[in-house]
Amino acid sequence: MPASFRHRLRGPFALVALLASCFALSGCAGMSDTVSPAFADPGKYELWDCKQLEGERKSLAARTEELQKLMNKAETGVGGAVVAEMAYRNDYVAVRGQAHYAEEAWRRNKCQESPAAPASPVSAAAPKRAPAAKSSSAVH
Repeated sequence: MPASFRHRLRGPFALVALLASCFALSGCAGMSDTVSPAFADPGKYELWDCKQLEGERKSLAARTEELQKLMNKAETGVGGAVVAEMAYRNDYVAVRGQAHYAEEAWRRNKCQESPAAPASPVSAAAPKRAPAAKSSSAVH
């Protein structure tokens, strides 16, 4: 009789375990993108000048875009939302936090984008060749 009792409890127990795991994983999907000091240092960019901030902002924007693409790609597969959350979410939130603080420092310092360097004109002429060196060991 005890074996029959255990067999009857196995189904409801599995259902409860499944529901609990779904509930736990749904918490990951509900994470917000808010900036937290746990992911980014608010004072990191305090002493940076505009030139340093400009390069950092571009780098962080590129990294954010790269992580977003990786997350989107991961979400296309089976169980991809979970994979995207586990593999990329922490990095994504950290980079977004850093970008937020870099942007704050950029505005606080009243920085402006530097003008793009003009492209150097490409000449149609072939480059000049250096004259050949004369050898003093020639046989006369």
